[in-house]
Amino acid sequence: MATRYGNYIGGEWRDAASSRSFDNRNPADTQDLVGTFADSGPEDVERAVAAAREAFPRWQALPAPRRGEILYRAAETLVRRKDELARDMTREMGKVLDETRGDVQEAIDMTYYMAGEGRRQFGQTTPSEMPDKFQMSVRQPVGVAGLITPWNFPMAIPSWKMMPALILGNTVVVKPATDTPLSVVNLVKVLEEAGLPKGVVNMVTGSGSQVGSPLMSHRDVGIVSFTGSTDVGRRVSLACAPAFKHCHLEMGGKNIIMVMDDARLDLAVEGALWGGFGTTGQRCTAASRVAVHEKVYREFTDRFAAGAKALRVGNGLEPKTQVGPCVNASQLETVESYVKIGKQEGARLLAGGSRLGSASHARGYFHEPTIFGDCSPKMRVAHEEIFGPVVSVIPVRSLEEAIEVGNSVDYGLSASIYTQDIGKAFTAMREMYTGIFYVNAPTIGAETHLPFGGTKNTGNGHREACVQALEVFSEWKSIYIDFSGKLQRAQID
Repeated sequence: MATRYGNYIGGEWRDAASSRSFDNRNPADTQDLVGTFADSGPEDVERAVAAAREAFPRWQALPAPRRGEILYRAAETLVRRKDELARDMTREMGKVLDETRGDVQEAIDMTYYMAGEGRRQFGQTTPSEMPDKFQMSVRQPVGVAGLITPWNFPMAIPSWKMMPALILGNTVVVKPATDTPLSVVNLVKVLEEAGLPKGVVNMVTGSGSQVGSPLMSHRDVGIVSFTGSTDVGRRVSLACAPAFKHCHLEMGGKNIIMVMDDARLDLAVEGALWGGFGTTGQRCTAASRVAVHEKVYREFTDRFAAGAKALRVGNGLEPKTQVGPCVNASQLETVESYVKIGKQEGARLLAGGSRLGSASHARGYFHEPTIFGDCSPKMRVAHEEIFGPVVSVIPVRSLEEAIEVGNSVDYGLSASIYTQDIGKAFTAMREMYTGIFYVNAPTIGAETHLPFGGTKNTGNGHREACVQALEVFSEWKSIYIDFSGKLQRAQID
């Protein structure tokens, strides 16, 4: 019998107020029931926010180094349980074990990193223009943080949001994606075991309409941090606007690898395969476009197609699997619809193109790694985010044309170039209007100690990870201390 998981509110695990639940099934084998989870509604959100609001004064008053010690203990537990947590994640999300271990490792890295910020959170001290006057700036928490997290990195991304929020003294209500609630349950249990006080972190599972919408519009939520689609991100922004509450958005991407005529093609092909089909292409940083110089176009596409055809697609728990399933039936249908669009647009199908339906794939949402060649940048498959194992290859005649193609989409998350020419590398680095850029590596592989985020429709100017994440979850306070014993008028006396 499958385990039943409740909401975590005020330090207690409890069913939804409605007593309803929903099933979470393995996308590689839909007969594998991972667990049942609370199907919550606005009443549960109200309780969770109330618990977070009540816990806030005590948590804020706890010295930041003490908060850091709790996070450090949580990181140590994540290290010990890494393989167990990764297996749970593969069952509910589908990506292969190597990748889910990497997902847990990101949570470990972020938790250790933010634990250290308990003794940092540096402000400023500056000389005053007046005598006998001291001035400084300090960070202060925003209050209750509402976190809405996606299914593709179901422990890493919640950690990117939770850990900086917590180390600054905020309390949290997190709504995990309905496809991957177990990984957030596991992360919350680790924090609970580490000694996090009751009410500091609260979790409510359920749909976007019944949980996400009430959370983002709640009067007592001071900041909403969202990762997901651009369409939903726009709704989050509108919900936050009337109260002028802080709003942090991480949304879509249509990222490009630029392969120049002097590139090491073996390295470029390897990078394009990993960038395009890692996590089954279900990453906002996926390399879903490859612009290839016409001088090496035919050789690159031949090698790229052969590599894609050789990838082993299957259950992520099996050691030989390289590409897992799409996360659910809807995502698989989206991939199939875009493959049909690509064919109708006249793109040349180089590899894949079909759902996998053999006996070993019959109970899952599997699609072949798919490559379209001879694409125009204006084709929908070449400029709309698909979020699946589909890559468009675009021939170009120069670096300048590749950069123009790269910047032609509505997103600006990640880009990369393969070249042996340092001048081309630095030119592309400067001209690509993206938040992340790689040289001789694919568009995926961000590390926690540099800021993560993008431009244009990818985000709203904030960044996750690194110390920049502290900006999202804190306010600056400037403090002036006059010990002159008399009135001093700045800019006048």
